[in-house]
Amino acid sequence: MSLLGAFARLGLQRCGGYTGVAVARCFQTTSVLCAEPLKKKKKLDPQIVKQREDRKKKKIEKQIRRLEKNARQLKPVEELEVPLELIDEKDKRQRKLTPLGSAELEERALLKKQWAHYKHEERVADFQIIDRLVQAQNKALAELRRESEELYQAAIEIDPQLLPVAVKGPVATPPIKNYVSPDGDYLHQSMKWEVK
Repeated sequence: MSLLGAFARLGLQRCGGYTGVAVARCFQTTSVLCAEPLKKKKKLDPQIVKQREDRKKKKIEKQIRRLEKNARQLKPVEELEVPLELIDEKDKRQRKLTPLGSAELEERALLKKQWAHYKHEERVADFQIIDRLVQAQNKALAELRRESEELYQAAIEIDPQLLPVAVKGPVATPPIKNYVSPDGDYLHQSMKWEVK
């Protein structure tokens, strides 16, 4: 409180309606609590500083390599997140389809019928061509058989050069007698994609 007394003794003049004592009481006279002497900076060896920088650089390069490696792998559809802005704008972005008129619907139905008729005729024509080829082949083989049995056998012999197929063992494994198949739980895991 000695400092306050010193201020009181100094200014007893009136200054704008206030005495010096009143002004002196407005000053804060508490000591500074958080002051402490400054610490000396440690001098680091430049080699240690360089090693630290190199470590940081290597770490960043490793992260970049990892990101580049994972950039080639596509994220699964289940893990993709739709941005919130798009969810908010869903009503704005959804197209309002105009209802089709009766004339348009009839035209589309007629077009589907014509397409089905065209594909049916195309398939029938293909079957007819195959039938004609098989008949011509059978007729030629019959004529060949009348001429020479040896030539006929050589003609119907399978050409291994035409279809090079090598099969070893039975094509289908025969069932094991008195085998009791184990019962297990069947988990249906096929994904369902629904438009909402």
